[in-house]
Amino acid sequence: MGIQDAVLSRFVRGGEDWTPVTGGESRAAVLRSPDGASFAKVVGAAAAEELAGERDRIEWWHATGLAGPAVLDWSSDDDGACLVMSAVPGVTADRLDLDGLSAVWPHLAETVRDIHEVSPDRCPFRRDLPAMMQRARDVVGQDRVVPDYLPQGWRDRPAQDLLDRLETEYPDRLGDERQEAVVCHGDLCLPNIVVDTETSRVSGFVDLGRVGLADPYADIALLLASAREVWPDEDAGRGADAVFATRYGETLDGARQLFYLELDPLTWYA
Repeated sequence: MGIQDAVLSRFVRGGEDWTPVTGGESRAAVLRSPDGASFAKVVGAAAAEELAGERDRIEWWHATGLAGPAVLDWSSDDDGACLVMSAVPGVTADRLDLDGLSAVWPHLAETVRDIHEVSPDRCPFRRDLPAMMQRARDVVGQDRVVPDYLPQGWRDRPAQDLLDRLETEYPDRLGDERQEAVVCHGDLCLPNIVVDTETSRVSGFVDLGRVGLADPYADIALLLASAREVWPDEDAGRGADAVFATRYGETLDGARQLFYLELDPLTWYA
């Protein structure tokens, strides 16, 4: 019996199976419990170590007092592993309409600031630029880039060209990170942010497998780019960026923002 079958049989209650969850870019199988109170993430043996890292990050995040899931159970065998975690109440921010995202946007900026203000000394995990650049070199070198993840202007060009451009900026960006490494979510896009629509406040963050110390723009760049898909035009997008900058408390650095927006898609394997 494979790990996924074992997990399903273990968590069946009253004849009701856990429900597969669709969407997202993870290669893991994600299942929701019949009562919706918890989720199980199941991977094969090749990804078991990575899932164990996510488990450890969730436990740290939760213990630190940041809003997100709690680890409920962990199981593994030669076929793979399963992580069971509590659900975060609310809806993911990618499901909000323009009014809904606009309402929560100021609180989201403040919440991201609060994450970034957690003392770096408390965080045992790293997502630093040397590691992410090496991952990008590996992905490009193995020809495993996912074209659909790339910024629009780069989808018809060789990924090596984009990597070469990033390499020229790497020394400057490494200097930025060494001066300002903070606790980052690591994949801060709208589907990973859960919102209480009654209060228009962030209720938590999910998909914590990339939590670690990094340049704050590793988060900021992804969040602002993800949100741009909701604002109706460029002026509205710039206005949202300005609100974010004011509530976050920093004048946005366009060069750092673009660097991390272009680096991130090179760090995901096809």
